[in-house]
Amino acid sequence: MALPSWAPAEIDLSKPSAARVYDYYLGGSHNFEVDRNQADEAIRQWPELPKIMQENRGFLRRAVRHCVSKGIRQFLDIGSGIPTVGNVHEVAQRADPDCRTAYVDVDSIAVAHSRAILADNKRTTVVQADMRYPDQILHDPDVRRLIDFDEPVAVLMLAVLHFVSDEDDPAGIARFYREALVPGSMLAISHATFEGQPDRALAHSDLYRRTGTPMWWRSKEEIRSMFGEFVLAEPGLVWFSQWRPDPEDVVDTDPHRTTGYAGVGTKP
Repeated sequence: MALPSWAPAEIDLSKPSAARVYDYYLGGSHNFEVDRNQADEAIRQWPELPKIMQENRGFLRRAVRHCVSKGIRQFLDIGSGIPTVGNVHEVAQRADPDCRTAYVDVDSIAVAHSRAILADNKRTTVVQADMRYPDQILHDPDVRRLIDFDEPVAVLMLAVLHFVSDEDDPAGIARFYREALVPGSMLAISHATFEGQPDRALAHSDLYRRTGTPMWWRSKEEIRSMFGEFVLAEPGLVWFSQWRPDPEDVVDTDPHRTTGYAGVGTKP
């Protein structure tokens, strides 16, 4: 097939990409048949999945607006995927055009897509790096060009820590980033949980192994520990849709239809 202009030449269309599958759930256009096939299979197992992913994206928008309202003008989005409509830089720059965003992802496909999409936005950068090696990200020259770590920064880890194995110590990784930030900095996390639908979570984990990005589902207590000493903003760590919903939002409080917790904390 002829590749669109945004697609990197080295793209492998024999395997689905977790980033492009997520893009499809959100109604984006940066995906291919192999991605849509996996997503459709997942939806057959779990019909609420697109709604859940959209709720996570809704949390992203509200979290970014909250950070800007607290004076944050710098964002480090780790595990950013493909920056489709309504992503960090758009939300932040709509609130203040001076906001800067550094996107980081380990997936070369997502990075290539992102660089093509963001080529004309000088207040963004895209870095290919593995979040398991925070020192490399925090000292990357492109990140440092945009982000001043002597000033407050918002670090976003949305729907990414559940792709880090227990062996790789996700709580320890989050702690490394927290320790690099000055007081007043903020941390936003959303994370999949098995609480509510353990049987479906197991089936979904099997499906994600096909993308080369297996998932680890964690408890609310485990997810809360990733914030460390950061003070959680009200209402704390809650289901995606429960975190400071907009007036027009539909808030789903049924754990049997929800698969993740979300929260935002500030460094004291």
